[in-house]
Amino acid sequence: MLDINFIRDNLEKVKQSILDRKANVDLEKLLKIDGQRRYLIQKVDALRAKRNEAAKAKDIETGKKIKGELAGLEKQLHEIENEWSNLMLKVPNILLDEVPRGDAAQNKILRKEGEPPKFSFTPKDHISLGKLLDIIDFDRGVKVGGFRGYFLKNEGARLHWAVLNFALDHLVQKGFQPIVPPVINRRFALVGGGQFPWGEEDTYKLGDEDYLVGTAEIPLMAFHADETFNLSDLPKKYVGLSACFRTEIGSYGKDTKGLYRVHEFYKVEQVVLCEANEQESLGFFEELQDNSEDILQSLGLPYQVVCLSSEDMGKKAVITYDIETWMPSRNGHGETHSNSAVFDFQTRRLKIKYKDKDGSYKFCHALNNTAIASPRILIAILENFQQEDGSVKIPEVLQKYTNFSEIKPK
Repeated sequence: MLDINFIRDNLEKVKQSILDRKANVDLEKLLKIDGQRRYLIQKVDALRAKRNEAAKAKDIETGKKIKGELAGLEKQLHEIENEWSNLMLKVPNILLDEVPRGDAAQNKILRKEGEPPKFSFTPKDHISLGKLLDIIDFDRGVKVGGFRGYFLKNEGARLHWAVLNFALDHLVQKGFQPIVPPVINRRFALVGGGQFPWGEEDTYKLGDEDYLVGTAEIPLMAFHADETFNLSDLPKKYVGLSACFRTEIGSYGKDTKGLYRVHEFYKVEQVVLCEANEQESLGFFEELQDNSEDILQSLGLPYQVVCLSSEDMGKKAVITYDIETWMPSRNGHGETHSNSAVFDFQTRRLKIKYKDKDGSYKFCHALNNTAIASPRILIAILENFQQEDGSVKIPEVLQKYTNFSEIKPK
């Protein structure tokens, strides 16, 4: 979340960010509640000081009177602070100047890499290929797992794990610490990670406080909740491999067939914690972007990099780049990666700090990036590398993980 002092001192900038994102925030109400909160804090603090003085003087009558008055004010303060916190959580981050303003139509293509394949035959989509090669079973997936369910089998299962392991190894070699995090997380982790309140409807709830996460970013961020580092401890660079779960409530009618939009999948996620320096933070943003592009280039897949518009990006990020990979069945690109810088928006919620050189305490900056997600990336691999007979060539970098160079029709 933002610092309330920043909101007060930069009111017009905050209002503009809310407007640009079309966020549902009652800023006037927040400021009113904040004024009441500050007033009550002063009153409560003053009464507590008087209570302490009465206790020292052994003035029992005065102490009783203050206790009764204090109880009422503390109850009011508790209620006001709850309302204040709920409103604060809805205030989005401040956008960087280079973020395009507007809806998804304003997304800006920054660059394209690689050339889409030119087929001398009519290419098949991944659904047809999956059936022909006997590597994907959607019918049984729906029977067992429900809508958007699927089974990966035979070479399809091995290709899935090959992609994930390749990405994991690639990032470990670059100095990222590998972690397999829990995917059942307490509510504080999703609030702290900025998933809530905006993404709550897209999250599977297991109980009063337990949820299935949609990305390893959430537990990796909460990993250091309530901790304080020395400056020399930073940066922290993690790569998490986990299952991910999303209800996709807001996407009914979109991509209902195939592997593009499913309820459960696996993802290799990059997360960085660094010092609160905008230049350094944006340097890591470019580093994470390069890592993801290196993976796609190694796989030989054509893609484009897109800077998301203010209304199309998440409300916790100051800037987001998506990578969209070429998928022949769409005759266009489909989103496969997302890279976001969030500055101290998550760490302020999670209370992740460090002690600076001058002895002051600051909230770390944080970044997150999709290194690879499967099975969506399998769409691009199967469709781009298909042959006329329906067989699929396997990218060379994956062959040491698959132990096969081609998937042939059964």
